[in-house]
Amino acid sequence: MAERRDRRLRASAWKVAGDLPASFRYAAQGLAYGFTSQRNFRIHVITGAGVFGLGLWLQLPTSQLAVLVLTVAAVLVLELLNTATEAVVDLAIGRRFHPLARIAKDCAAAAVLVASISSLMIAMLLLVPPLVARLGF
Repeated sequence: MAERRDRRLRASAWKVAGDLPASFRYAAQGLAYGFTSQRNFRIHVITGAGVFGLGLWLQLPTSQLAVLVLTVAAVLVLELLNTATEAVVDLAIGRRFHPLARIAKDCAAAAVLVASISSLMIAMLLLVPPLVARLGF
């Protein structure tokens, strides 16, 4: 079933968006593909939603919530770019090994890792103090 959906998405991938709704539809297809096919993307979405929910529960100021949203969004964007990079590299070289393909894939994955670690540090800095105060430690 997923394979048939993937084939359907790929069949229209060459088309250029003729109007704004089509552009949004293609972007939504990219998000759906990322969510359904990439475990790490799902993990980041769920974790980000949890962190944002915790920030709301702790009644963080709007500016701090905005920082959380930006950091989570950066991780999600990089995860999608990582997926796109892997797909393009696989398209270009197929199943063969090439050292430059390894570098491209490893660097794209490293970008996600750096953003994830930074996002975690920012979340800790913003969430731990009010959480400690709320729980009375």
